[in-house]
Amino acid sequence: MVFSSLVFIFAYLVITLLIYYITPRKFRNLFLFFINLVFYGWGEPKLVLLMVFNIFFNYLGGFLVDKFRQDKKKKKLFLVLTIILDIGILAVFKYLGLITETLNVLPFLNIPTLQISLPIGISFYTFQTMSYVIDVYRDDAPVSKSFINFGTYVALFPQLIAGPIVRYRDVAYQLQNRRETRDRFAKGVKLFAVGMGKKVLIANQMGTLTTAMFANTDENGVLGTWVGILAYAFQIYFDFSGYSDMACGLGNMFGFEFLKNFNYPYISTSITDFWRRWHISLSTWFKEYVYIPLGGNRKGVPRQIINLLIVWGLTGLWHGASYNFIFWGLYYGILLIIEKFVLKRFLDKLPRVIQHIYALVIILIGWGLFYFTDVAQLGAFLGDLFNFCNGAFSESSLNLTLSYLPLLFIAGIACTPLSANLYARVSHKKYIWIAEAAFVAVVMFISTASLVNQSYNPFLYFRF
Repeated sequence: MVFSSLVFIFAYLVITLLIYYITPRKFRNLFLFFINLVFYGWGEPKLVLLMVFNIFFNYLGGFLVDKFRQDKKKKKLFLVLTIILDIGILAVFKYLGLITETLNVLPFLNIPTLQISLPIGISFYTFQTMSYVIDVYRDDAPVSKSFINFGTYVALFPQLIAGPIVRYRDVAYQLQNRRETRDRFAKGVKLFAVGMGKKVLIANQMGTLTTAMFANTDENGVLGTWVGILAYAFQIYFDFSGYSDMACGLGNMFGFEFLKNFNYPYISTSITDFWRRWHISLSTWFKEYVYIPLGGNRKGVPRQIINLLIVWGLTGLWHGASYNFIFWGLYYGILLIIEKFVLKRFLDKLPRVIQHIYALVIILIGWGLFYFTDVAQLGAFLGDLFNFCNGAFSESSLNLTLSYLPLLFIAGIACTPLSANLYARVSHKKYIWIAEAAFVAVVMFISTASLVNQSYNPFLYFRF
């Protein structure tokens, strides 16, 4: 796996960029489409055909919706058929096991469980293709006249396997009219380096601490358990935001501009604020394509509450075929409802530091729901968070905490806008480019060395 990462960065990416920039502009999307499929086939050789099929029938669905735009019944029929096919494929590959397990609770059923490998990134590219057809139906996006352009959008390798979820309407113009510039390419290199540093230098280390802490949760002590879940909170943030930065950076290198996916979520003062900052592309997708079509807040409070519970149950389910993800989604749905209708007026009157503490405690408990897929382990973990009978720290958890304390401190600072604000103050200086180049070189060198020396920890969101 380490070898694959290094091959991607120093061979695949370099060669791809070289060929891309010497290819005549009118053939660049064709080249990208081909190289995207090569990239996906590298990791999923058998399932690349599934992606091609997904691209084809959604392209056809968008074409038919546009073709019968004046016939409302046919237009809606083709939209519904396309969505059913999208959701059906996602359900078979991602949720068939959970569905079978749930049905087998009935004593008279004994349905065999099929072992189907989960295609990497299927949740991300399925949501992208669905949003395209829906937007064409709503007249929110132009229909794609080119199968190659549409295929390039769906399979664009920078954001293919772990997002962000890019809507077609946000890149439709760029697919045909983007202009690659030196400044945008330099911006992309810096973003890629920042993302790689987040992943390799922080997330992977936090993952090691998380695994060690949760090997025996009942032996950590109360504070040891909280340190373990804090390490996981850092791991998942720097892992996913690191990938998003790398994806946006790679997009810049090829002339694309993707929307921001994270905005310092751990400085939030409420759960509502947190979900405005965390995985922004997913929150936006569910708001625009589920919550608002269900009626949003337009049909009274009881209906709004039901809509919120549906959206957050689906948000949890999107992350994985396990009950803990559904619990995680509903946990946030219920909290958001309580905040909106009960707590907001009280929270707004509290000092900001108290608001931060309130939000962080709830977020950390939420990551426990997300981490433990086994319900029994989850229950034990939740008990250990408040079981003072186990003491504050065990000897092993205290030693681990002390050994990782400098990195925990660095992670805590790095997930705030402090460094970005400091950079903004000096970014206009004449020779800042020298410092930027040195920064990129150092981060890439240290990250590469770390990849070689550590056991590789793949991106967490690859499995979603």
